[in-house]
Amino acid sequence: MPDVTVARVQPVAESQTPERSQTTTPAGTPGPAGTPARTRTVVTTEPVDPALTLAALQRGSGDPVHRRTPDGAVWRGSRTPEGPVTVRVAAVPADGAVEARAWGPGADWLLDRLPALVGAEDDWTGFEPELPLLHRLAKRFAGWRICRTGLVMEALTPAILEQKVTSTEAWRSWRELIWRFSERAPGPVPVPLWIPPDAATLARLPSWEWHRAGVGPQRAETIVRCARVAAALERTAELADFEEVERRLRSLPGVGVWTAAEVMQKAHGHADAVSVGDFHLAKAVGWALAGEPYDDEMMLVVLERWRGHRYRVTKLIELAGIRPPRRGPRFAPRDYRAF
Repeated sequence: MPDVTVARVQPVAESQTPERSQTTTPAGTPGPAGTPARTRTVVTTEPVDPALTLAALQRGSGDPVHRRTPDGAVWRGSRTPEGPVTVRVAAVPADGAVEARAWGPGADWLLDRLPALVGAEDDWTGFEPELPLLHRLAKRFAGWRICRTGLVMEALTPAILEQKVTSTEAWRSWRELIWRFSERAPGPVPVPLWIPPDAATLARLPSWEWHRAGVGPQRAETIVRCARVAAALERTAELADFEEVERRLRSLPGVGVWTAAEVMQKAHGHADAVSVGDFHLAKAVGWALAGEPYDDEMMLVVLERWRGHRYRVTKLIELAGIRPPRRGPRFAPRDYRAF
C-alpha cells in the first residue's frame, strides 16, 4: 500500500509484560457492596481508539448498557458466564495503551478478554485498500478496530429486534426489555447503567410482555427460541471456523444471513461478515465505490476482491457516513403496542 500503512495492532507479548503484573490487579475502588475494582492495561504497537471501536456495540444514544462520559471513557454493562460486570474502558495515549477497570462477578472473565474486546487482536493481515478512497478511510479511522466480545446473546437479542423495523423501533424495545426485565450494573457507576436481560428471563417471557415492549410476534418467538439454546450459542464464541458459526446460528428459524452477520461482527470479531439484506448498506457501498447505489448481489460481486475483510470495507464506508442522497421520506416508526 503506497499511500497509507494500515496498523497491525497486537498487544504487548505476555513474555514482555507478565500477565499478573499487568492484569486484574485490585485498584482499591469499592463498589456499593464493597467490591473492589479490577484493572488491566493493554499496551499496543499502534494506537487503538476504544471509544470508536466499541461504538459498534451501542444500540442508539440511549442504550442503557453503553454510556460514554465527558472524559471520553466508555462504560458498559454486560452479563458474562461468571455474572454481571461493569467495565470502564479508556485510552491512555501517552502510554500507547488502553486501560480498563471492572466491577462485579464477571470482572475477571471480561478483563481476561480485554485485548479482543478493544480490538487489539483484530488482524489486518491481507487487507489491501487498493482504492484511493479506502486508503484515505483506513488512515482517517486508524484507531478503529473490529472488536470481539465473546458474548453471543448480547449481540443476538438486539440484532433480532432490529429485523425489518426502523432503528428507532428496535432501540426502544431494547430499552424497554432492559429496564423492565434486567438489573442495574454493579460498581460505582457515574451514569445510569444496566446489564442485558439474561437468557432464562427472555425464554419465559409471555407474549403480552413482548407486546408491551413493542416487539412483534415473529421477532419475539425468534428471541425466545434462541434464548432456550443460549448455552449452545455462547459456545460458538470459541470456534475459529466462521462457516460453522454461521451454520449454527442460521440453523435457528428466524436467524438469517443478516442477523448472523451482525452477531459475528460483534461477538466473534469476524472481519468478513457482510450484512446482506441491510436496507442501507448496499446502496452506501455502491455510492462510495462507484457513485451509484448497488443492490446486494452487485455489492457482493464488487466486495469479492476484499474477501476476508469485506466487513472491514463496509464499516469504513459506514464510519465515513457515505451514502446516496435521500429522495423520499423516512420510514415512520411504528409502535406495536398500539396494535
